[in-house]
Amino acid sequence: MIDKKTRGDNLSKDANTEKWIAAYTKPRHEKVAYDQLIDNGFTAYLPLLRQKRKWSDRKKWVEIPLFKSYVFVKTHLKNGLFVLQTHGIKNVVKLGEEITVIRDEEILAIRQMIEGGYEPEGIDYFVEGDHVAIIGGPLKGTEGVVAQIKGKDQFVLKIDAIQHAVSCHIDRKLLKPLKVKNVNTVL
Repeated sequence: MIDKKTRGDNLSKDANTEKWIAAYTKPRHEKVAYDQLIDNGFTAYLPLLRQKRKWSDRKKWVEIPLFKSYVFVKTHLKNGLFVLQTHGIKNVVKLGEEITVIRDEEILAIRQMIEGGYEPEGIDYFVEGDHVAIIGGPLKGTEGVVAQIKGKDQFVLKIDAIQHAVSCHIDRKLLKPLKVKNVNTVL
């Protein structure tokens, strides 16, 4: 059993460690926000991909962000306000009232993917068949499945008792993935 003193010690240790967080930038401000974060003394990471772009008069190699409008910052969670005050940053990504923490392993995997010669590309987080819950709006707490119907992403609510389903379009930012046991997902 953990007593209050031990629990408090664990919380203070957690608060004193730097964590990776995601900052949402203004449109097309990823590089500006990244430079400002570095200038302000933060550890930041902006995954960039090199792509050849074609204009009417020339072709040129350009660096574009892997995740549009996102930059990653390693900081103490209590410094989220200072990140938010950086030029080009619009929001710090939160789930409810808590700042969302990104695991070190995920940042490392992104780096290794880019630096290892792979050609990563961003895909939708929710794919057809994912079990999700709605985290906001009138359907908050409702669980269902993501599906493609007539070429559009839909939230599907299955009513097993009558073997029918209803679907509607729900903004992806209102969806939260659910852990499903004993399911192997192959893309």
